[in-house]
Amino acid sequence: MSLPVDPAENLARLIRCPSVTPAEGGALSALEEMLKPLGFTTERPVFSEAGTPDVENLYARASGNGPHLMFAGHTDVVPPGDEKAWRHPPFSAQIDNGEMWGRGAVDMKGGIACFVAAVARHVKAHGPLRGSVSLLITGDEEGPSINGTTKLLDWAAKRGETWDAAIVGEPTNVAEMGDTIKIGRRGSVSGVLTVNGVQGHAAYPHLADNPVRGIVALVDALMHPALDEGTAEFQPTNLEVTSIDTGNPAVNVIPAKATAAFNIRFNDNWTAETIQAEIHNRLDRASKKARLRPGREAPVDYDLAWRPMPSPVFLTRDEKLIATLTASVDAVTGRKPALTTGGGTSDARFIKDYCPVVEFGLVGKTMHMVDERVPLSDLETLTAIYERFLVDWFGTDRFGGDR
Repeated sequence: MSLPVDPAENLARLIRCPSVTPAEGGALSALEEMLKPLGFTTERPVFSEAGTPDVENLYARASGNGPHLMFAGHTDVVPPGDEKAWRHPPFSAQIDNGEMWGRGAVDMKGGIACFVAAVARHVKAHGPLRGSVSLLITGDEEGPSINGTTKLLDWAAKRGETWDAAIVGEPTNVAEMGDTIKIGRRGSVSGVLTVNGVQGHAAYPHLADNPVRGIVALVDALMHPALDEGTAEFQPTNLEVTSIDTGNPAVNVIPAKATAAFNIRFNDNWTAETIQAEIHNRLDRASKKARLRPGREAPVDYDLAWRPMPSPVFLTRDEKLIATLTASVDAVTGRKPALTTGGGTSDARFIKDYCPVVEFGLVGKTMHMVDERVPLSDLETLTAIYERFLVDWFGTDRFGGDR
């Protein structure tokens, strides 16, 4: 059986699997077939939780003496949307003008395809790796993230697995290959604010309490003043109101309640608990000043519900991991990548509890878009960077070896 050394061929096989969350869609089976000729043993645990769909995951390991490197990612993809709006069918892996088109091309089947090709090229050129490599691949990253990476990590750890470092193959580069490595992420917490009023006729406001007055005042208190100005490693914390709604279709009815959903991305000035406490304090102060109608002295009646599973802020400080990946990027591209913590959350937030983790993958310009696509040249560049990293990381004297 031939080795999966071509990242474009690997990616085409994965794109042609319609693995929209939570469907496996054949993607894990295709990946398993690529890995077995490289000496990987594979397991595919399925995790469940009430109220969420079952999710199939993949854990693959090639064992050797020495350190243990994890590559983490996901084969699930977001829905393609209107397939007629695509230049090429979203699961066709069509090559056009030097690019491969398809859902998941950059987020993040492309990263997986390149890492597999890098391992295959290394094995073909040098024989087995000096240490151990595992792939921790979920089908639940684009979904609730409940039955995926977090449970797969726990499952593997209970079987005695430990890791020395991890790379998450998310599309981290902004404009060109090699411009960005992510070494941390801001935390994320979401909530829903509800202001309770009294429904009534719009012509008789004295008989009602309009919750819209209260929601406007309380939302303003959430957004001003700024929560902080940022830190040395992180950009400022930002709170964004994502919806305001009364559920009221009638223009002559004062609604009974108004809701506002919001999300906070917080830096290392905060924890989930301290940022939540700050929000409660702001709302308490504002509710005592705001009024639902002129002349009414009672404070605004509000409720605040927090979404479960807030994401923690984290920063990786493993100098060897960061320096080795930086040097690999430089050697292949001639660029010194920026070390950043920007953007949204990823499954690295779970991995950081088990080992040092960084994120590095393709350019993310078209992720989640209609006509998602990746240049074939970028696939080759990322494969070369991963291959260089494997040689350098396993070859350093960090674990008692030499080059």
